[in-house]
Amino acid sequence: MTGRSKTNGKTIGRRRFLGGAGAAAAFTIVPRGVLGGPGRRAPSDRIRIAGIGVGGQGGGDIRAVGGEDVVALCDVDDRRAGDSFRRFPKAKRYRDFRKMLDEMHRGIDAVVVGTPDHTHAVACMAAIRRGKHVYCEKPLAHSIHEVRRLRQAARRHKVITQLGNQGHSSEHIRLFCEWIWDGAIGKVTEVHATCGVGPRPGGYSRVAQLHRLQETHEVPKGLDWDLWVGPAKMRPYHPMYVPGAWRGWLYFGTGAIGDWICHVVDPSFWALDLGAPKAIRAEAKGYDPARHAVVYPPGTKITFEFPAKGKRGPVKLIWFDGNWMPPRPAELEPKRQIPRTGAIVIGEKGTITHGSHGAGGVRIVPESKMRAYDRPPRKLPRTRGHHRDWLEAIRRGRPAGSHFDYGGPLTELALLGLIAIRFLAQRLEWDAEKMQFPNCAEANAYVHPPYRPGWTL
Repeated sequence: MTGRSKTNGKTIGRRRFLGGAGAAAAFTIVPRGVLGGPGRRAPSDRIRIAGIGVGGQGGGDIRAVGGEDVVALCDVDDRRAGDSFRRFPKAKRYRDFRKMLDEMHRGIDAVVVGTPDHTHAVACMAAIRRGKHVYCEKPLAHSIHEVRRLRQAARRHKVITQLGNQGHSSEHIRLFCEWIWDGAIGKVTEVHATCGVGPRPGGYSRVAQLHRLQETHEVPKGLDWDLWVGPAKMRPYHPMYVPGAWRGWLYFGTGAIGDWICHVVDPSFWALDLGAPKAIRAEAKGYDPARHAVVYPPGTKITFEFPAKGKRGPVKLIWFDGNWMPPRPAELEPKRQIPRTGAIVIGEKGTITHGSHGAGGVRIVPESKMRAYDRPPRKLPRTRGHHRDWLEAIRRGRPAGSHFDYGGPLTELALLGLIAIRFLAQRLEWDAEKMQFPNCAEANAYVHPPYRPGWTL
């Protein structure tokens, strides 16, 4: 079944078939496996997917949806994309996602975006405006303005979206939510979230490499540097940017907080319905915003203040990364370590620790309290994986677990933290509805930074 199918005399378009009310009707005509033989899916049940940014993490994402019909692959770097090109030889290849979407508009149902942070929004928006479902790696965007625009567009075009914070589909995040809602540690007052506890400034910070920016380098063969830079201000190519190290350069990446907050804070964000903070204050070691503003600090401590909401009281979330460590809970047994990348959640009646992506599990501390805890029955539905959750959501016409109206506000926490880093030790008040810092006019310039000429959202 291709193109358009008829049911009871009414025509059902492929997009409705894959993402709306037509899905259930279509499956009654061509159930899974009928046209494809035993154990195989019918051609009409395969989603036509395009990948934008298919090296590195983007390559992993496209492999995760490889059971569908991968029809097109787009990447500005032939070297990084080589494995994906070999894995899906029938997919058409492109360098410019705008050209791909224009030429293959009618042949694509959904798009996976795995580019560097600064091009997430332009790639997602181009797909959404053409009515394509979108899976985007975290963080969703590079500015708060971009996040808001993407959320609006996704709702307007009624597409199924998913942020790439894979732990959101895990068992451990569901256990954490159910325990918090059960009152396992009473009302939560503080969350200490951490990324890579210990002295590891080289992971994201590029402070020590600033002097190297004066070097000149030729663009490697197979890399389209102009397209890689995209909407950001043009800068000369440097091997410190590509591949991978772009995360620490803030005109392209979002540092440790952008890379990990959507994983580490996700359980607390969901369980406590945190929403937007009312204030943010950043501290950083070995960092001077006047001299180092283009790079991420060697270590940060960023405090977010969330007002009381519903039945819960106010919550203080403190983010630690690099060479800044959270305090060790007094009740934690001497032989047990705090999560290297995870969180310590403090309630009026106890403490829970959890690692990112379920590493180390979810535990009430000390262990004696964990053993004594009578676990509640399951309340949340379980998933079969983050990418599969998105694909099933497309077929059933339902929201995915970390859709942009959930993942967008979660991303905004990272972006607010990055702004606060530029105004160290200042308590920035945040008006989420107006997208403004009422007490710091200078900070407002970072909410909606300009694009390079020739690029628009």
